[in-house]
Amino acid sequence: MKGKEILIRPVISEKAIEKIENENTLTFIVNLKATKHEIKKAVEELFRVKVVKVRTLITPRGEKRAYIKLSPEHNASEIASRLGVI
Repeated sequence: MKGKEILIRPVISEKAIEKIENENTLTFIVNLKATKHEIKKAVEELFRVKVVKVRTLITPRGEKRAYIKLSPEHNASEIASRLGVI
């Protein structure tokens, strides 16, 4: 899978924005079949950042949500503003 096939869309919610500001973490809806490793690779390639950790969960709506924590030298709010989340 390619990066654009893995990352479907960013999550724009109060909780997601709070995670960007407080935890340097981006939140995306991702492809159900994408693994954590594929998600990490896609984010690193698309945004030219270093990913520390990826956590995933399946929402009650059947969507897969990924919480992507960036390394301290990269700023999640910069990427979020480029995506139009903030």
